[in-house]
Amino acid sequence: MTAVLTAVALTDRGLRREENEDAFHVGAHLLAVADGMGGHVAGGLASATVIAELATADRDGLLADTRGRLRAAILAANSAIARLVSARPEIEGTGTTVTAVVFDGAEFVVGNVGDSRTYLFRDGTLTGLTRDDSFVQMLVDSGQINADDAMRHPFRSLVTQALQGQDDVVPTIAGHPARLGDRLLLCSDGLTDVLGPQELTAALSVRSAHECAHALVDAALTAGGPDNVTVVVADVQPGAAGQPMRNQSQ
Repeated sequence: MTAVLTAVALTDRGLRREENEDAFHVGAHLLAVADGMGGHVAGGLASATVIAELATADRDGLLADTRGRLRAAILAANSAIARLVSARPEIEGTGTTVTAVVFDGAEFVVGNVGDSRTYLFRDGTLTGLTRDDSFVQMLVDSGQINADDAMRHPFRSLVTQALQGQDDVVPTIAGHPARLGDRLLLCSDGLTDVLGPQELTAALSVRSAHECAHALVDAALTAGGPDNVTVVVADVQPGAAGQPMRNQSQ
């Protein structure tokens, strides 16, 4: 299969936050969303730093040894956070999640740290391609709570791993075959904390990626918009092998 992605990105501060600490990248072959933590300036710096590192990796090329290069790019972003904190000790503890996808025309290679997510929407069915690094996910995995409980849990934002410049971070990297007609969603938890699978499926069923991105953000705001919300929606369409991603970011 030879195909390209057409991607649309949209971010919103939400209705209760003073700053937007999310960041995203839509480049030649890489999609990414990062959700900063650590408060106002520090969280925004962390997510922006990580996205800048991933953008550099995207420009340098990711299509040979894609899994290894994506892992290396995420770890390089983590090292950039370490340098940031070293230069500004007052922001120690800051960090960011990241979810990223490299598309080579036939396969999605997904990398993840934290609780930002990547989903595949195929033939009307929504499938998560990432697993949260979070306390609540551990409770779900152990059978102590179910997915509905997880959305309401008071500690749902407590991550067990993030990019904070620490040496023990372990990105999850996995490959997934792509098909023409597939739709990807990358998002921060400002979306998934308020919208469940049924609401996500309804919004992802909208015809165009542009309309879909707006439908998702609007739905999150209608549900209260308690956090920053960022979405990247990308469609697999026919195209020449190696052709760069079509970026319609807003």
